[in-house]
Order: sequence, then C-alpha cells, then structure tokens
Amino acid sequence: MAGISRVLLAGAALFAALPALAQTPAPQEADPAGTFAFLLENDTFSGNDRYYTNGFLFAWRAPSYDPPAWLAGLTEGPNLFFPGGGVTRWGLSFGQKKFTPEDTLATNPDPKDRPYAAWLYGAVTLHSYTPRELGTLELQLGVVGPSALGEWVQNTTHDLMRIDRAYGWDYQIRDEPGINLVTNRQWRMNGEPDSGGRRFGLVPSLAASLGNVHTYAAAGMLLRYGTELEADFGPPRVRPVSAGSIFFQPTGRFGWYVFGGVEGRAVARDISLDGNTWRDSRSVDREVLVGDASLGFALIFSSTRLTATYTIRSKEFETQREASQFGSLSIAFRF
Repeated sequence: MAGISRVLLAGAALFAALPALAQTPAPQEADPAGTFAFLLENDTFSGNDRYYTNGFLFAWRAPSYDPPAWLAGLTEGPNLFFPGGGVTRWGLSFGQKKFTPEDTLATNPDPKDRPYAAWLYGAVTLHSYTPRELGTLELQLGVVGPSALGEWVQNTTHDLMRIDRAYGWDYQIRDEPGINLVTNRQWRMNGEPDSGGRRFGLVPSLAASLGNVHTYAAAGMLLRYGTELEADFGPPRVRPVSAGSIFFQPTGRFGWYVFGGVEGRAVARDISLDGNTWRDSRSVDREVLVGDASLGFALIFSSTRLTATYTIRSKEFETQREASQFGSLSIAFRF
C-alpha cells in the first residue's frame, strides 16, 4: 500500500493544480450518434492467472435525447448526481467478472486465499454532461454464484486455448441475486494546446456504489496528454474503477492521448471477498482501503476509439501475497 499511497498523494497534488488547467469551454452540442463498445480485462496480460482474473463488458449508449418530464427534473438542474444544463444520454450494458485464488490447480482451494466467485449482470445507465462535467447514475442487476457461469466461461476458454483448467470452482460462493446503485461524477479540465494541438488535461472523479455486491466510495485522478481530449472523459473501464465515458464525440480529426491515473476506494462490501450475504460460503478478511494505479493510451478516429490500459491494484484481502495486475482493452464504434 505504501507505493499506492504515494501515487494517491501525487494525484492530490495534481488536483490542487486544476485551476491552472481550467479553460472556458464552448457549450456542449447534442450528438445524434450512438456508441457501441466492448471492453476486456484480463490478468493474462500481466503473465498471471489469479485474483481478478477476467472481466468483460458489452455496452451501448444512445444518441443524446430529451428525457421524459419525470426524469428531466433530475438531469436539468445541478444536483448530487448530474451537472446542470447537460446533454443527456442513456444506455444498456451486459458484463461478467471472475475471481479465482492464486492456486487454480487445487481441487480444494486454500480457505485463506481468495474464493472463487463470478458476477454476471446487466445495467441501465443515465448520463448528463457538459463540456466540463459528466454525471452518471447506473443500476446494476445480476447474480453471483454458479448461475453467473464463471466456471463454464473460464474452463471453456482454457480448453480452447489448451491450458490448464481451474479445478476449485465447486467451492465458489453460492447463488445470490445482486443489485448495485452506482453514481459517478467526473470533471474535465484541459490546458491550452501547443502549436501541434497537444495539451495536458486532468479528469478528477468521485464515485460511490451501494448494494449487496459492491458498496464503496472512491476518488481518483486521471492525467492525460495528447490531442482530442475533448472527445471523451477518459478511457472506459469495468467498474469499480471510475469508468471514463463509453461514448465519445470526436471532431473528425485523428486524435491520441496517453494517460496515467490513480484511484483510491474505501470498501464496505465486496461479495467476492466477504462471501454470501444470507448463507455460509468461503470468505476472507477484506482490506478496507484499495488503490489502483494505471497507465495507457487511446487512439481516436472519426468513428472508432481504441484504448489500452495496464493496472496495478493493491492488496484486496489481508492474506493476499502481493498486488494484482491486469490489462484492459476496449474498442468503441459510433453509429
């Protein structure tokens, strides 16, 4: 945690520099295009196969629209969830996350190691955003346990790749319906461009989740350098990381940026570590404070965005031997 803490302190110093980067943006324009994105996160990119081992997300975001009257009151005025006077989008997502212990060859896993677990879910998301701010409210519904199909997906994939199966899925946490309400606020502050159109930008974020699967509060900071920084709010990610923006609005020019980010979370509930809510299951003692440090790049074309991210995550449970590492890839299309 010491290394992550130093990175978080550096992020706090960057936050103090926000006023120097702030510029007065033009009003955000409505966007008639929707977005489809696919995200893949896997620890194979780090040469490991343990802990948070895989996650994927299919996500669709609608073109901007005028919300119905019963919802307009929430998105039009400034409040806890959304900035005032923003452009509104909604969307749907479908994803899965899988977790395994360090030793996946043991048929009876070490009870002090991370339990086998999977989370299969769908989500309905509402965004409202201005040139400076993005607010997100997301409802996730799904299931953990055998019905989340973690064993089938992992071992079928391993069979196709002709690598060893994970043999301890009989000890995974049990079936339980899951629900999370997630809110995320992000601020986009870009500096003045140089003669080549390159600039620095900061995207601080705050997030919180309440539910029987994940309950946490988070704060983060993303530093970017490149072009087309106004096209999005950072690379999309699989939660609990603050998710950037699935949608993007390029100017039509080719753009790129590199980025580095940190995020800290205070975790009150993680069913993949704490075990089932209403029945006995495998569990371990969870770390309350968890930090992520990430590096990556984005390529933005007229209708396509590609991103790649590498993340180091601090220990999530007390008996974890070392930090986990994983890579993320995403591709998004406007249509």
